Amino acid sequence: MIFKQFYLPFLAHASYIIGDEETGTAAVVDPQRDTDQYIAFAAENVLKIQHVFLTHLHADFVAGHLELRDRAGATIYLGGAAQATYPFTGLRDGVILEFGRVRIKVLETPGHTPESISIVLYDLNASDTQPHAVLTGDTLFIGDVGRPDLRAALGWSAAELGSLLYDSLHKKLLALPDQSLVYPAHGAGSLCGKALGKETVSTLGEQRRSNYALQPMSKEAFVRLVTADQPEAPAYFTYDAVLNSEERPTLDQALAREMNPLTLDTLLALKADGAQILDTREPGEFAAAHLAGSINIGLGGQYATWAGTLIDRNHPIVIIADPGRENESATRLGRIGFDHVAGYLKDGLHSLKSRLELTVTTERVSAQLAAELLSSSLPPLAVDVRTPRERGQKYIAGSMGIPLNHLVDNLGKLPRDRSLLIYCAGGYRSSIAASLLQGSGFDRVSEIAGGIVGWEAANLPVLTSQPLS
Repeated sequence: MIFKQFYLPFLAHASYIIGDEETGTAAVVDPQRDTDQYIAFAAENVLKIQHVFLTHLHADFVAGHLELRDRAGATIYLGGAAQATYPFTGLRDGVILEFGRVRIKVLETPGHTPESISIVLYDLNASDTQPHAVLTGDTLFIGDVGRPDLRAALGWSAAELGSLLYDSLHKKLLALPDQSLVYPAHGAGSLCGKALGKETVSTLGEQRRSNYALQPMSKEAFVRLVTADQPEAPAYFTYDAVLNSEERPTLDQALAREMNPLTLDTLLALKADGAQILDTREPGEFAAAHLAGSINIGLGGQYATWAGTLIDRNHPIVIIADPGRENESATRLGRIGFDHVAGYLKDGLHSLKSRLELTVTTERVSAQLAAELLSSSLPPLAVDVRTPRERGQKYIAGSMGIPLNHLVDNLGKLPRDRSLLIYCAGGYRSSIAASLLQGSGFDRVSEIAGGIVGWEAANLPVLTSQPLS
C-alpha cells in the first residue's frame, strides 16, 4: 500500500492518496481543487487515479472531485445520504471497496454534516482484520470534533447534528482498535472546529485519552459542549457546501477565463462599474503605495478565508499582485469557489508609475510612536480588529474592539473627525482593515506596525480583562 498525506497550510486542509502497487490503482480522499500534485504523485508511483472520495460536502473549500473526474477519469464517491447534481456512487455503512492489497471500508458518520462518512483503511499485506488507519474527514479531528452548526442554513439544527455526531463517535469510530491511526481533513487554524491540534495524525487510543469531546459524558452534555463557543463561520461556507454538490466549471476552465492582463484604464473602467480591486501584496508593500479604493488581502496570510469573508460574490474582482503571482492569487480564490475574477492589472503597481495621483499610502507607526500618539492631547482612536476571544485576553487601554469580519457593518460607530489607529495581532488584519476604512472614505487612518505583538515587544502595557464596551 502506498499512502501519502498532502497538507495545505493556508486552509489547514489535509487530503490523501491511497495506492496499490500490485494493480497500479489509486484513490484520492478530499482533494483540493488544484489537483496537479495528485496527478504528479500518481505518475511518479505508476498509479492511475480511479476513485475520488469526499468524506462530506465541505463548507470551507471547494474540493477537486470534478477536476479528478475530468482529468483522470475517476469515479466520485459520496456518503449515501448526499445529494448532488453530478453522477456519483453513494456509499452506505459497511460498503467495502478493494483494489489489490488495499481495502477501504465505509462508515457513515453523520454529525458534522448529515452525509459525512469516515474511511477505514486496511493494508492487507499487514492484516485483513486490524485497520491501518481511519480517515475521519471532519467528524473527528486531532484534539477536537467537527462542529455541528454549519448546516443551519440548509435546514439542520446544531442540536440534531450534534446528537448524530455523538452516536457516530461512540458507536462507529470509538469501536475501532486504539492503535488505528487517525487522519482528519483539517488541522489547527480551520474554522470547522474550535480546538484543533497542530498535529496532522494521531491514534484513536490517544484521542480517546486526550480529546476533550471524547471524554465520558451524556449525549446532552456533549451537544452542549460542542455547540458552545464555536468560531463565527464566514458567509461563504454555505455557498461552498452547496457548490460542492453541483456540477460546475473546473478550476482550469475558470482560470482560462480569468487570467486576462488588463490595462490601467480598463481596470479603472471596471472599478467605476462596481468591480472590487483586490491587492494581494504583503501589507508593508501595500502601505507604501497602493491604488486608492483597493482592498489589501495579502497572500502571506489566511488569504482565501479573508477574501471569502470580505469580498462580494456578486461583483467582479480585479487582482493587483506582484508580477508573477497573479495566477496564484486567482487559484487560491478558486479554492473557495470565487471564480468571478475579471482579470489582473498588467505589470502590477508598476502600471501606476505615471499616474501617482491615483495612489495613496497607509502610515504604519512603531509601537513606541503609537503610545506617544495615544497619550497626546489629541489622541487617535485605537481600533482593535482582532476577535473577541483575543481581545478578552489582552488589549490596549482606551481602544475600541470591532472584529475585522464585522468592521464594514459597524463603520457608523467610528468617528470621521478623528484619526484612527488600527491594530491586530501582528499587522496582517490591520492592513486589511485600514484598506477597507480608506475605501469607505476615512482619510486619517494609520496602523500599529507589528500589532499587539510589537506593542508588547516594546514593553508597553496591556490590560488583561475584557472591557465593558
